[in-house]
Amino acid sequence: MKTDENRTVTRERMQRLEALLDGEDELRDRLQAVLRFSRKIRVSEYHLTNACNIRCKGCWFFEYGHDTATREAKDAEALEAFLIKETKERRVNAALVIGGEPTLFPDRLRLYVKHMPYVTISSNGLRRLPMEGFENVAIGLTLFGGGPMDDQLRGIKPSGRTFSGLFETALGNYRDDPRAGFIYALTETGIEHIEDTVVRIRDNGNRVNFNFYSAYDAEDPTALARQEELLEEALRVRAKYPETVVSTPYYIRTMITGRSHFGRFGYDVCPSLSQDHAGHADRLVNGNPVLPFFNTWAADLKTVKFCCTSGHCNGCRDSQAVISWMVVSMDRFLTDKVMLETWVEMAESYWKQFIWGPFHWTKDAGRRQAVMDPIGDGHAAQVSVDLAHGETLPNPLLAAIAGREAAEAGEVRVRAPEVVA
Repeated sequence: MKTDENRTVTRERMQRLEALLDGEDELRDRLQAVLRFSRKIRVSEYHLTNACNIRCKGCWFFEYGHDTATREAKDAEALEAFLIKETKERRVNAALVIGGEPTLFPDRLRLYVKHMPYVTISSNGLRRLPMEGFENVAIGLTLFGGGPMDDQLRGIKPSGRTFSGLFETALGNYRDDPRAGFIYALTETGIEHIEDTVVRIRDNGNRVNFNFYSAYDAEDPTALARQEELLEEALRVRAKYPETVVSTPYYIRTMITGRSHFGRFGYDVCPSLSQDHAGHADRLVNGNPVLPFFNTWAADLKTVKFCCTSGHCNGCRDSQAVISWMVVSMDRFLTDKVMLETWVEMAESYWKQFIWGPFHWTKDAGRRQAVMDPIGDGHAAQVSVDLAHGETLPNPLLAAIAGREAAEAGEVRVRAPEVVA
Protein backbone atom coordinates (compact mmCIF):
# COMPACT_ATOMS: atom_id res chain seq x y z
CA MET A 1 0.00 0.00 0.00
CA LYS A 2 1.31 3.46 -0.87
CA THR A 3 2.25 5.76 1.99
CA ASP A 4 0.84 9.28 2.21
CA GLU A 5 4.25 10.57 1.11
CA ASN A 6 4.19 8.40 -2.01
CA ARG A 7 0.70 9.56 -2.85
CA THR A 8 1.80 13.17 -2.53
CA VAL A 9 4.79 12.60 -4.81
CA THR A 10 2.60 10.89 -7.40
CA ARG A 11 0.02 13.67 -7.29
CA GLU A 12 2.69 16.36 -7.70
CA ARG A 13 4.22 14.47 -10.62
CA MET A 14 0.88 14.23 -12.38
CA GLN A 15 0.24 17.93 -11.84
CA ARG A 16 3.62 18.85 -13.33
CA LEU A 17 3.02 16.55 -16.29
CA GLU A 18 -0.41 17.99 -16.97
CA ALA A 19 1.01 21.52 -16.95
CA LEU A 20 3.84 20.57 -19.32
CA LEU A 21 1.58 18.66 -21.70
CA ASP A 22 -1.07 21.37 -21.95
CA GLY A 23 -1.59 21.95 -25.67
CA GLU A 24 1.09 19.37 -26.58
CA ASP A 25 -1.04 16.54 -27.96
CA GLU A 26 1.72 14.87 -29.98
CA LEU A 27 4.13 14.89 -27.03
CA ARG A 28 1.37 13.53 -24.79
CA ASP A 29 0.74 10.67 -27.22
CA ARG A 30 4.45 9.85 -27.42
CA LEU A 31 4.84 9.92 -23.64
CA GLN A 32 1.82 7.70 -23.07
CA ALA A 33 3.03 5.20 -25.67
CA VAL A 34 6.46 4.95 -24.03
CA LEU A 35 5.03 4.56 -20.54
CA ARG A 36 2.41 2.05 -21.68
CA PHE A 37 5.01 -0.23 -23.23
CA SER A 38 7.71 0.27 -20.57
CA ARG A 39 5.36 -0.90 -17.84
CA LYS A 40 4.97 -4.24 -19.62
CA ILE A 41 8.67 -5.08 -19.51
CA ARG A 42 10.19 -6.96 -16.58
CA VAL A 43 13.78 -7.75 -17.49
CA SER A 44 16.63 -9.78 -16.06
CA GLU A 45 20.08 -10.63 -17.40
CA TYR A 46 21.43 -14.14 -17.91
CA HIS A 47 24.95 -15.44 -18.47
CA LEU A 48 24.20 -18.22 -20.95
CA THR A 49 27.75 -19.56 -20.96
CA ASN A 50 31.23 -18.94 -19.57
CA ALA A 51 32.78 -19.75 -22.95
CA CYS A 52 33.74 -17.27 -25.65
CA ASN A 53 35.50 -17.63 -28.99
CA ILE A 54 37.55 -14.41 -28.58
CA ARG A 55 39.28 -12.49 -25.79
CA CYS A 56 38.65 -8.76 -26.15
CA LYS A 57 40.90 -6.29 -24.41
CA GLY A 58 38.73 -4.43 -21.97
CA CYS A 59 36.25 -7.28 -21.48
CA TRP A 60 35.19 -7.19 -17.84
CA PHE A 61 33.86 -10.76 -18.00
CA PHE A 62 37.34 -12.27 -18.29
CA GLU A 63 39.25 -9.38 -16.70
CA TYR A 64 37.52 -10.04 -13.38
CA GLY A 65 37.24 -13.83 -13.61
CA HIS A 66 33.50 -14.22 -14.15
CA ASP A 67 34.24 -17.18 -16.42
CA THR A 68 35.75 -19.19 -13.56
CA ALA A 69 33.65 -17.92 -10.65
CA THR A 70 30.83 -20.41 -11.26
CA ARG A 71 30.38 -23.66 -13.18
CA GLU A 72 28.28 -23.57 -16.31
CA ALA A 73 24.93 -25.37 -16.28
CA LYS A 74 24.67 -27.42 -19.47
CA ASP A 75 21.54 -29.50 -18.86
CA ALA A 76 18.61 -28.39 -21.02
CA GLU A 77 16.00 -29.63 -18.55
CA ALA A 78 17.60 -27.65 -15.72
CA LEU A 79 17.65 -24.51 -17.87
CA GLU A 80 14.02 -24.95 -18.85
CA ALA A 81 12.96 -25.47 -15.24
CA PHE A 82 14.90 -22.33 -14.28
CA LEU A 83 13.21 -20.25 -16.99
CA ILE A 84 9.76 -21.48 -16.01
CA LYS A 85 10.51 -20.42 -12.45
CA GLU A 86 11.68 -17.01 -13.65
CA THR A 87 8.50 -16.38 -15.61
CA LYS A 88 6.04 -17.87 -13.12
CA GLU A 89 7.51 -16.89 -9.76
CA ARG A 90 9.45 -13.71 -10.53
CA ARG A 91 7.20 -12.67 -13.45
CA VAL A 92 10.14 -11.84 -15.71
CA ASN A 93 9.20 -11.58 -19.39
CA ALA A 94 12.31 -10.05 -20.97
CA ALA A 95 15.73 -11.70 -21.10
CA LEU A 96 19.04 -10.00 -21.84
CA VAL A 97 21.28 -12.96 -22.64
CA ILE A 98 25.03 -12.45 -22.46
CA GLY A 99 28.10 -14.65 -21.95
CA GLY A 100 30.64 -15.50 -22.86
CA GLU A 101 29.25 -15.73 -26.36
CA PRO A 102 25.58 -16.77 -26.56
CA THR A 103 25.62 -17.74 -30.27
CA LEU A 104 27.85 -20.70 -29.41
CA PHE A 105 24.77 -22.42 -27.97
CA PRO A 106 21.68 -21.74 -30.10
CA ASP A 107 19.80 -24.68 -28.57
CA ARG A 108 19.95 -23.01 -25.17
CA LEU A 109 18.85 -19.73 -26.72
CA ARG A 110 15.80 -21.48 -28.17
CA LEU A 111 14.62 -22.20 -24.63
CA TYR A 112 14.75 -18.49 -23.81
CA VAL A 113 12.70 -17.78 -26.94
CA LYS A 114 10.24 -20.50 -25.94
CA HIS A 115 9.61 -19.07 -22.48
CA MET A 116 10.20 -15.31 -22.82
CA PRO A 117 8.37 -13.05 -25.28
CA TYR A 118 11.17 -10.47 -25.32
CA VAL A 119 14.70 -11.80 -25.86
CA THR A 120 17.88 -9.84 -26.58
CA ILE A 121 21.36 -11.28 -26.92
CA SER A 122 24.75 -9.61 -26.78
CA SER A 123 27.16 -11.04 -29.37
CA ASN A 124 30.63 -10.39 -30.74
CA GLY A 125 29.30 -11.01 -34.27
CA LEU A 126 31.76 -13.75 -35.19
CA ARG A 127 28.95 -16.31 -35.61
CA ARG A 128 25.57 -15.59 -37.15
CA LEU A 129 22.49 -16.33 -35.09
CA PRO A 130 20.22 -18.45 -37.32
CA MET A 131 17.07 -16.83 -38.61
CA GLU A 132 14.67 -19.72 -38.15
CA GLY A 133 13.26 -19.62 -34.66
CA PHE A 134 15.04 -16.35 -33.83
CA GLU A 135 13.10 -13.97 -36.07
CA ASN A 136 12.06 -11.78 -33.16
CA VAL A 137 15.30 -11.83 -31.14
CA ALA A 138 17.15 -8.52 -30.83
CA ILE A 139 20.91 -8.78 -31.32
CA GLY A 140 23.42 -6.29 -29.93
CA LEU A 141 26.76 -6.57 -31.76
CA THR A 142 29.84 -5.43 -29.88
CA LEU A 143 32.29 -3.07 -31.56
CA PHE A 144 35.37 -1.50 -29.96
CA GLY A 145 37.12 1.65 -31.14
CA GLY A 146 36.15 1.48 -34.80
CA GLY A 147 38.30 1.09 -37.89
CA PRO A 148 41.48 -0.95 -37.37
CA MET A 149 41.15 -0.55 -33.60
CA ASP A 150 38.41 -3.16 -33.47
CA ASP A 151 40.82 -5.90 -34.55
CA GLN A 152 43.49 -4.55 -32.21
CA LEU A 153 41.13 -4.71 -29.25
CA ARG A 154 38.95 -7.71 -30.13
CA GLY A 155 40.69 -9.81 -32.78
CA ILE A 156 42.22 -12.17 -30.23
CA LYS A 157 41.56 -15.91 -29.96
CA PRO A 158 41.40 -17.64 -26.56
CA SER A 159 44.87 -19.01 -27.35
CA GLY A 160 46.18 -15.45 -27.63
CA ARG A 161 46.60 -15.65 -31.41
CA THR A 162 45.46 -12.52 -33.19
CA PHE A 163 43.34 -12.31 -36.32
CA SER A 164 41.80 -9.60 -38.48
CA GLY A 165 38.45 -8.84 -40.07
CA LEU A 166 36.14 -9.25 -37.08
CA PHE A 167 34.08 -6.15 -37.88
CA GLU A 168 33.86 -7.23 -41.53
CA THR A 169 32.68 -10.67 -40.42
CA ALA A 170 29.96 -9.15 -38.23
CA LEU A 171 28.84 -6.88 -41.08
CA GLY A 172 28.63 -9.87 -43.42
CA ASN A 173 26.77 -12.00 -40.90
CA TYR A 174 24.11 -9.36 -40.27
CA ARG A 175 23.81 -7.38 -43.49
CA ASP A 176 20.30 -5.86 -43.80
CA ASP A 177 19.23 -7.79 -40.71
CA PRO A 178 16.74 -5.66 -38.73
CA ARG A 179 17.31 -7.81 -35.64
CA ALA A 180 20.88 -6.58 -35.31
CA GLY A 181 22.34 -3.29 -34.15
CA PHE A 182 25.89 -2.39 -33.23
CA ILE A 183 26.88 -1.29 -29.73
CA TYR A 184 29.88 0.86 -30.59
CA ALA A 185 32.28 1.51 -27.68
CA LEU A 186 33.93 4.84 -28.46
CA THR A 187 37.54 5.54 -27.52
CA GLU A 188 39.53 8.76 -27.49
CA THR A 189 42.25 7.05 -29.52
CA GLY A 190 39.71 6.16 -32.19
CA ILE A 191 38.09 9.56 -32.74
CA GLU A 192 39.14 9.66 -36.38
CA HIS A 193 37.39 6.33 -37.05
CA ILE A 194 33.93 7.21 -35.75
CA GLU A 195 32.35 8.65 -38.90
CA ASP A 196 33.71 6.01 -41.28
CA THR A 197 32.58 3.24 -38.95
CA VAL A 198 29.07 4.68 -38.69
CA VAL A 199 28.90 5.01 -42.50
CA ARG A 200 29.86 1.35 -42.91
CA ILE A 201 27.13 0.34 -40.47
CA ARG A 202 24.62 2.51 -42.35
CA ASP A 203 25.62 1.05 -45.70
CA ASN A 204 25.24 -2.44 -44.22
CA GLY A 205 21.59 -1.75 -43.37
CA ASN A 206 22.05 -1.64 -39.58
CA ARG A 207 21.75 0.92 -36.78
CA VAL A 208 24.19 1.79 -34.00
CA ASN A 209 24.15 2.89 -30.37
CA PHE A 210 27.20 4.55 -28.87
CA ASN A 211 28.86 2.97 -25.85
CA PHE A 212 31.93 3.93 -23.81
CA TYR A 213 35.12 1.89 -23.90
CA SER A 214 36.39 1.23 -20.38
CA ALA A 215 40.00 0.07 -20.38
CA TYR A 216 39.80 -2.19 -17.34
CA ASP A 217 43.57 -2.71 -17.30
CA ALA A 218 43.98 1.02 -16.54
CA GLU A 219 44.05 2.62 -13.10
CA ASP A 220 40.95 4.68 -13.96
CA PRO A 221 38.98 3.03 -16.79
CA THR A 222 36.80 6.13 -17.31
CA ALA A 223 39.59 8.73 -17.44
CA LEU A 224 39.85 10.66 -20.71
CA ALA A 225 42.50 13.14 -21.79
CA ARG A 226 40.51 14.09 -24.93
CA GLN A 227 37.00 13.97 -23.55
CA GLU A 228 35.78 17.17 -25.23
CA GLU A 229 37.15 16.07 -28.62
CA LEU A 230 35.47 12.69 -28.32
CA LEU A 231 32.18 14.27 -27.28
CA GLU A 232 32.29 16.86 -30.06
CA GLU A 233 32.94 14.22 -32.74
CA ALA A 234 30.30 11.82 -31.41
CA LEU A 235 27.71 14.61 -31.44
CA ARG A 236 28.78 15.77 -34.91
CA VAL A 237 28.46 12.27 -36.37
CA ARG A 238 25.11 11.74 -34.69
CA ALA A 239 23.81 15.02 -36.14
CA LYS A 240 25.05 14.03 -39.60
CA TYR A 241 23.59 10.49 -39.48
CA PRO A 242 20.53 10.70 -37.21
CA GLU A 243 18.80 7.78 -38.93
CA THR A 244 21.77 5.49 -38.26
CA VAL A 245 22.91 6.61 -34.81
CA VAL A 246 20.02 5.76 -32.51
CA SER A 247 21.62 7.35 -29.43
CA THR A 248 20.34 10.84 -28.60
CA PRO A 249 22.59 13.87 -27.97
CA TYR A 250 21.66 14.08 -24.29
CA TYR A 251 22.47 10.42 -23.73
CA ILE A 252 25.77 10.69 -25.67
CA ARG A 253 26.89 13.58 -23.49
CA THR A 254 25.93 11.74 -20.31
CA MET A 255 27.61 8.53 -21.44
CA ILE A 256 30.92 10.19 -22.34
CA THR A 257 31.13 12.59 -19.41
CA GLY A 258 29.43 10.42 -16.80
CA ARG A 259 27.24 13.38 -15.83
CA SER A 260 23.63 14.33 -16.37
CA HIS A 261 22.06 17.67 -15.51
CA PHE A 262 21.09 16.23 -12.12
CA GLY A 263 24.10 14.19 -11.04
CA ARG A 264 27.00 11.85 -11.73
CA PHE A 265 26.60 8.23 -12.76
CA GLY A 266 27.70 5.75 -10.11
CA TYR A 267 26.61 3.02 -7.75
CA ASP A 268 24.25 5.20 -5.74
CA VAL A 269 22.12 5.95 -8.83
CA CYS A 270 22.72 2.97 -11.12
CA PRO A 271 19.41 1.11 -11.49
CA SER A 272 20.81 -2.09 -13.06
CA LEU A 273 21.54 -3.86 -9.78
CA SER A 274 20.45 -7.38 -8.87
CA GLN A 275 17.48 -7.01 -6.55
CA ASP A 276 18.22 -10.29 -4.75
CA HIS A 277 21.91 -9.63 -4.11
CA ALA A 278 22.60 -9.21 -0.40
CA GLY A 279 25.08 -6.40 -1.01
CA HIS A 280 22.44 -3.90 -2.10
CA ALA A 281 20.34 -3.58 1.06
CA ASP A 282 21.27 0.07 1.62
CA ARG A 283 21.21 1.03 -2.07
CA LEU A 284 17.68 -0.28 -2.55
CA VAL A 285 16.32 2.13 0.04
CA ASN A 286 18.38 5.26 -0.73
CA GLY A 287 15.52 6.82 -2.70
CA ASN A 288 16.99 6.43 -6.19
CA PRO A 289 14.98 4.23 -8.59
CA VAL A 290 16.04 0.73 -9.64
CA LEU A 291 14.84 -1.72 -12.28
CA PRO A 292 12.12 -3.79 -10.61
CA PHE A 293 12.52 -7.59 -10.80
CA PHE A 294 16.04 -7.19 -12.23
CA ASN A 295 18.65 -9.85 -11.43
CA THR A 296 21.79 -10.93 -13.25
CA TRP A 297 22.19 -14.69 -13.10
CA ALA A 298 25.49 -16.52 -13.52
CA ALA A 299 25.80 -19.44 -15.93
CA ASP A 300 25.23 -21.91 -13.07
CA LEU A 301 21.59 -20.70 -12.87
CA LYS A 302 22.01 -20.31 -9.12
CA THR A 303 24.33 -17.40 -8.40
CA VAL A 304 22.96 -13.86 -8.42
CA LYS A 305 25.66 -11.52 -9.71
CA PHE A 306 26.21 -8.05 -8.28
CA CYS A 307 24.90 -6.09 -11.27
CA CYS A 308 24.55 -6.07 -15.05
CA THR A 309 28.32 -5.83 -15.64
CA SER A 310 31.56 -6.28 -13.74
CA GLY A 311 30.58 -5.24 -10.22
CA HIS A 312 33.43 -2.70 -10.24
CA CYS A 313 31.45 0.52 -10.24
CA ASN A 314 34.39 2.94 -10.27
CA GLY A 315 35.29 1.85 -13.81
CA CYS A 316 31.82 1.36 -15.26
CA ARG A 317 30.20 3.48 -17.95
CA ASP A 318 28.10 0.71 -19.48
CA SER A 319 25.68 1.99 -22.11
CA GLN A 320 22.70 -0.07 -20.97
CA ALA A 321 23.22 0.97 -17.36
CA VAL A 322 23.55 4.65 -18.27
CA ILE A 323 20.50 4.74 -20.54
CA SER A 324 18.52 2.80 -17.91
CA TRP A 325 19.52 5.49 -15.40
CA MET A 326 18.05 8.09 -17.73
CA VAL A 327 14.86 6.15 -18.45
CA VAL A 328 14.01 5.51 -14.77
CA SER A 329 14.71 9.16 -13.89
CA MET A 330 11.78 10.78 -15.69
CA ASP A 331 10.97 12.93 -12.67
CA ARG A 332 14.27 14.76 -13.19
CA PHE A 333 13.10 15.90 -16.64
CA LEU A 334 9.83 17.50 -15.59
CA THR A 335 11.30 20.99 -15.33
CA ASP A 336 10.05 22.27 -18.69
CA LYS A 337 8.68 21.03 -22.03
CA VAL A 338 12.10 20.89 -23.66
CA MET A 339 13.47 18.60 -20.97
CA LEU A 340 10.36 16.41 -21.01
CA GLU A 341 10.69 15.99 -24.78
CA THR A 342 14.39 15.20 -24.25
CA TRP A 343 13.39 12.36 -21.93
CA VAL A 344 10.73 11.04 -24.30
CA GLU A 345 13.23 11.05 -27.16
CA MET A 346 15.75 9.11 -25.04
CA ALA A 347 13.14 6.57 -23.97
CA GLU A 348 12.06 6.06 -27.58
CA SER A 349 15.69 5.67 -28.65
CA TYR A 350 16.23 3.02 -25.98
CA TRP A 351 13.33 0.91 -27.23
CA LYS A 352 14.40 1.37 -30.86
CA GLN A 353 17.12 -1.23 -30.25
CA PHE A 354 14.69 -4.11 -29.91
CA ILE A 355 12.89 -5.68 -32.87
CA TRP A 356 10.41 -7.25 -30.47
CA GLY A 357 9.04 -3.86 -29.40
CA PRO A 358 6.81 -1.23 -31.01
CA PHE A 359 9.53 1.45 -31.14
CA HIS A 360 12.02 -0.48 -33.25
CA TRP A 361 13.31 1.59 -36.16
CA THR A 362 11.29 -0.49 -38.64
CA LYS A 363 8.11 0.51 -36.81
CA ASP A 364 8.26 4.30 -36.56
CA ALA A 365 5.07 6.30 -36.74
CA GLY A 366 3.92 7.17 -40.23
CA ARG A 367 2.82 5.32 -43.31
CA ARG A 368 4.65 2.01 -43.65
CA GLN A 369 4.69 -0.83 -46.12
CA ALA A 370 5.33 -4.49 -45.43
CA VAL A 371 4.67 -7.95 -46.80
CA MET A 372 1.58 -9.01 -44.86
CA ASP A 373 -1.48 -11.24 -44.98
CA PRO A 374 -4.08 -8.51 -44.35
CA ILE A 375 -7.14 -10.69 -44.89
CA GLY A 376 -5.86 -13.84 -43.24
CA ASP A 377 -6.47 -16.10 -46.22
CA GLY A 378 -2.84 -17.17 -46.60
CA HIS A 379 -2.16 -14.79 -49.51
CA ALA A 380 0.61 -12.28 -48.82
CA ALA A 381 0.61 -8.83 -50.37
CA GLN A 382 2.50 -5.54 -50.16
CA VAL A 383 0.24 -3.28 -48.14
CA SER A 384 0.44 0.10 -46.40
CA VAL A 385 -0.48 0.78 -42.80
CA ASP A 386 -0.90 4.04 -40.88
CA LEU A 387 0.77 3.86 -37.48
CA ALA A 388 0.58 6.07 -34.43
CA HIS A 389 3.52 6.43 -32.06
CA GLY A 390 4.22 3.13 -30.37
CA GLU A 391 1.92 1.04 -32.55
CA THR A 392 3.41 -2.20 -33.81
CA LEU A 393 4.01 -3.07 -37.44
CA PRO A 394 4.16 -6.85 -37.94
CA ASN A 395 7.75 -8.08 -37.85
CA PRO A 396 8.89 -7.92 -41.50
CA LEU A 397 11.01 -11.03 -41.03
CA LEU A 398 8.05 -13.09 -39.86
CA ALA A 399 5.96 -11.76 -42.73
CA ALA A 400 8.68 -12.58 -45.22
CA ILE A 401 9.02 -16.13 -43.94
CA ALA A 402 5.27 -16.68 -44.22
CA GLY A 403 5.39 -15.28 -47.73
CA ARG A 404 8.28 -17.52 -48.74
CA GLU A 405 6.50 -20.60 -47.42
CA ALA A 406 3.40 -19.71 -49.43
CA ALA A 407 5.48 -19.06 -52.52
CA GLU A 408 7.31 -22.37 -52.17
CA ALA A 409 3.95 -24.11 -51.96
CA GLY A 410 2.96 -22.44 -55.24
CA GLU A 411 0.23 -20.37 -53.60
CA VAL A 412 1.48 -16.85 -54.22
CA ARG A 413 4.45 -14.87 -55.51
CA VAL A 414 5.68 -12.14 -53.17
CA ARG A 415 8.37 -9.52 -53.17
CA ALA A 416 11.17 -9.40 -50.66
CA PRO A 417 10.14 -7.67 -47.41
CA GLU A 418 10.39 -3.90 -47.46
CA VAL A 419 9.86 -1.33 -44.76
CA VAL A 420 9.91 2.24 -45.98
CA ALA A 421 8.77 5.62 -44.79
